[in-house]
Order: sequence, then structure tokens, then C-alpha cells
Amino acid sequence: MLGALLGMIVLSPLFVLIYVLLKLEGKGPAIFRQERVGYKERPFYILKFRTMEEGSEKDGVPRLAEKDDERLTPMGKFLRVHHLDELPQLWNVFCGDMSFVGPRPERRYFVDLILKENSDYEYIFLMRPGLTSKATLYNGYTDTMQKMLIRLRMDLDYFQRRSLWLDLKIIFTTVSFILKGKKF
Repeated sequence: MLGALLGMIVLSPLFVLIYVLLKLEGKGPAIFRQERVGYKERPFYILKFRTMEEGSEKDGVPRLAEKDDERLTPMGKFLRVHHLDELPQLWNVFCGDMSFVGPRPERRYFVDLILKENSDYEYIFLMRPGLTSKATLYNGYTDTMQKMLIRLRMDLDYFQRRSLWLDLKIIFTTVSFILKGKKF
């Protein structure tokens, strides 16, 4: 919680800048809320900077964002490439819904699809979801079921081996990748 609070304070000028740029870009809220499934299968609302056009799932059918998704706004593409859309999740960490390191939380729709493929996904709910993970770093955005199943294997490996040292290594690798502009 303290790390998330410190992060929000230090990064507050960046938060304000992104917020203003998103408001100038178009209509709709700058902060996007979406229900995800977290620790012990409890639902919570994840916060992100908005990267897609308002009403991008107006038909009600959840869709994974693809690499060059036409629903992405110009600012949204930039935020996603540099992972700045994730910054509001520091609030989720501060509130205890998420941790810095852990499996990425999914929407119930995708949780159900993954569970049909591999029931081991249930073990994910024994961990608090995270901002980053080894699977996020080395498997990237999950835009296919195959990538979701690869991420699951990597997250289950993390579950068995997790430690403070591993968490610190993942955090520093994430920061390094972002600062170097490495795509993940």
C-alpha cells in the first residue's frame, strides 16, 4: 500500500498530463472502469486510462484487444505501447484489490472460457492479481486463447515459486523494459 501511495504521489504530474490529453482527445471519461475477477474470485473494478473509443463493446460481447485494434484511439495506442494506461491501477494496489506482482485479472467472460480449456485456472484465485508478472513481460497482451493458456502456465509456475526476491526481480525487469521502450 505504501509503495502504491508513493507511486501515485511521485507520478501525479504524469497522471494529470495524461488525464488532460485524454479529455482533449475526445468525449468520454479519461479513466476506464471494468469489472474483473480477483483474489478468492471476488469481483472488483480495475482502473485504467481509457485507450478505446467510447462504446467499443456496445453490442455487449466482450472482445480481446488486438495489436492494431481499430477501436484504439491515437492517444490510446501510445498509452498501451508504453504501458501508461495501467498507471491508475496503483489505486487498485493501494485499496488491496491488486498487488504489484501477480497474475493479470480477467473479466468473468474470459475466466469462464479459460476454465473450459484448463480447470487449473482456479489456482489463480489463490493469488492477488498484479500489475505485472513474468507472463505479462514475456507473453505480452493476451489476444488469443493460446496466449491465455501460455500465460496460465507461466502464472502457475510463479504460484509455485513466488518469493520476495522473485517479485523484486519482476518489478525491476518491468521498470527496465518500460524505460528502454521494450515491447511486451
